[in-house]
Amino acid sequence: MAGMEERDKKTRLVDFFNECGMLRKTPRTGYQFLGTGSETVAEHSFRTAVIGHALAIMAGADVARTTYMCLFHDLHEARTSDFNYVNRIYNNSDRTLALKHATEGTGIAEEILGYWKELEETASLEAKLAQDADQLDFILNLKEELDLGNKYAGDWLAGALERLRTEWGQELARTIAETDHKDWWFLGPDPAWWTRKNGTGKR
Repeated sequence: MAGMEERDKKTRLVDFFNECGMLRKTPRTGYQFLGTGSETVAEHSFRTAVIGHALAIMAGADVARTTYMCLFHDLHEARTSDFNYVNRIYNNSDRTLALKHATEGTGIAEEILGYWKELEETASLEAKLAQDADQLDFILNLKEELDLGNKYAGDWLAGALERLRTEWGQELARTIAETDHKDWWFLGPDPAWWTRKNGTGKR
């Protein structure tokens, strides 16, 4: 890429880290149509990687490869931004070129581009699991919005469920649909905490 030829590998790695930081400032744009909810690409990528890690363990797949595909699956959006499904009717982006430019000269391009190619081809079990992890993160967000009263999230949820590719993804999706998004924290504490309110002594 023009202007980058003279930069050494460590400097290009720092460039790359700074570029990754841009994902913290890059919004996922579909929520503007849903009317509620918001997140950045970095937030989405983090939980997608966690979900992919768990899916790979469930499926007996290569955990590292699955997790790495999840981690890097939207990295190109630091350059292209996030195109939702309406945007894509009118706009195209060269995601592979964006990744090539982002990783050029870093010493890690071959691995990241390899994960991207595998993910795009979606032939391996690990790639299918990574694709499911991407959808499951979205499904979790939609379930939360549905729990909070956005009835349209249910319509979106039905469509997202159709995109799942593996039995493990489908299994988790069914559990997500049956689980209130707040249970993990609301049901966790000793019930007396809610009545005690503050302090440790008696009322």
